[in-house]
Amino acid sequence: MTKFNYENVQHNLDRDELLNRMKTQLSDFRFNHCLRVEKTSRGLAAEYKIDVDRAGLAGLLHDYAKERSDEEFIEVIKTKHLDKDLLNYGNAIWHGIVGAEIVKDELGIYDEDVLNAIRRHTVGSTNMTGVDKCVFVADFIEPERDFPGIDKARKYAEKSIDAAVAFELKHSVAYLVKKNRVIYPTTFDSYNYWIAKGEL
Repeated sequence: MTKFNYENVQHNLDRDELLNRMKTQLSDFRFNHCLRVEKTSRGLAAEYKIDVDRAGLAGLLHDYAKERSDEEFIEVIKTKHLDKDLLNYGNAIWHGIVGAEIVKDELGIYDEDVLNAIRRHTVGSTNMTGVDKCVFVADFIEPERDFPGIDKARKYAEKSIDAAVAFELKHSVAYLVKKNRVIYPTTFDSYNYWIAKGEL
């Protein structure tokens, strides 16, 4: 297994300890997905001269809370006094925004760049940092992903990280509309902002 050193990012556990914690919380499928996103995110960060360690650590932990119960997410939303509107959504939104709070509390990750990338990895933001973008795109294009449009997504990632973000938002919004899903407002804001930049 590839060894990465995250000593320059503020946290309490080394990578091996983080992996052991993750294994107790995640299915093998989800755990291996996180490892692939870590590696892909680090690669994007290196390519685009973004903080490789923060992008990698956020990629590793982005789905840490993905398999928690709805009841646990709801409890965190209430006890942490997060936006009450979150209660109208579900795991697809919660595991990022609320999951970052779980990562902070359980794993001792206090670096806001890492936590924000976890918060934003499904909904984006109008002010995404380089680290945010790497995790957002890496989650979408990691090597085992296979869906209509994946080749195009990977080509955009080679062209420009901003173009890859815009393509992913366009693809995600179209998918949610096709499935008659409720769309989280931040996702619309992100879509409008990144599409208006004209990268596609």
